[in-house]
Amino acid sequence: MLKRRDTREVRVGSVGVGGSNPVRVQSMTNVDTRDVFAATAQVCELARAGCEIVRLAVPDEAAAQALGQIRAGSPVPLIADIHFDHRLALMALTAGIDGLRINPGNIGGKAKVDAVVSAAAERGVPIRIGVNSGSVEKKLLTRFGGPTPEAMVESALGHVALLERRNFHDIKISLKSSSVLDTIEAYQLLSARVDYALHIGVTEAGTLLPGAVKSAVGLGVLLHQGIGDTLRVSLTHDPVAEIGVAYDILRALGLRERGPEVISCPTCGRTEIGLISLAEEVQRRLRDVPEVFKVAVMGCVVNGPGEAREADIGIAGGRGVGIVFRKGEVIRKIRGEENLLPEFMKEVEIFLKEKRASGGQGRCP
Repeated sequence: MLKRRDTREVRVGSVGVGGSNPVRVQSMTNVDTRDVFAATAQVCELARAGCEIVRLAVPDEAAAQALGQIRAGSPVPLIADIHFDHRLALMALTAGIDGLRINPGNIGGKAKVDAVVSAAAERGVPIRIGVNSGSVEKKLLTRFGGPTPEAMVESALGHVALLERRNFHDIKISLKSSSVLDTIEAYQLLSARVDYALHIGVTEAGTLLPGAVKSAVGLGVLLHQGIGDTLRVSLTHDPVAEIGVAYDILRALGLRERGPEVISCPTCGRTEIGLISLAEEVQRRLRDVPEVFKVAVMGCVVNGPGEAREADIGIAGGRGVGIVFRKGEVIRKIRGEENLLPEFMKEVEIFLKEKRASGGQGRCP
């Protein structure tokens, strides 16, 4: 197991972040917060996928007023994302929000910061200071010659100081850049200077595939170094997809597991079935299953069971035939390529029923 850095624990509603808690998975809704029905539905969809904390944009008073109803229907803690207007932060706190994402230095003067910090402290609500390369103050851009990692760290520490002066320490910090290398360096620098919980992510990472790659590299390096208490994979895509990528990153590092892991061979000249579509459809059908187990989808009847011997259940296909195996042992044959997917999914359902009956649900969040 990787050794994680020691950080202060904060509570976002019922969810602990930092300290001895596992790395938490977050995302953000992309529907209009003022639409209570749509926002609540998306929060619930994210929660079913394994998201543990959901952030919502709060651009105006109508959005802030909707938070109470959304919170009432949410199965997970919610964070209000506030920019510039301290009144929205106060309204969000009154609505029962579980966390704030603000920069104290840009919500107004001393009295406004005092009001927000006092209200958050009274309700036990943590504040995440969120700095990205596009929000660094002009004086720091001049001092450091641009939105460098050092400039981002100094910006964050300036906001932290505003809270610490008010004896407020329920703090999380994020430093995000679209540059993977700048993101890594910024968090490395910050983690050496504070013991607050860190929310990690590569911002504006892009569409599904390039965004997943950039996030895996950036977050993977940081997590391997023990840096990161909660994370978001930022994709220009359905936010539910962010959750799957996040857990794949955590699983690859041995930090957390959720749902089945589908392993499949990369295809070669011996492949005689539509392996790519078969593997993708198995992956899709198992997306919402929370139990932890390993599924293999292989393209060679001869070598498949042996190469994927560690899989709990798997299928290997050849010309007009497939075999289903458990832990490398063949349990049945399937005739006809058109029958491979439906018959294999029946076997997976049998496996899942047995697993659930035996209490072997695996390690789920």
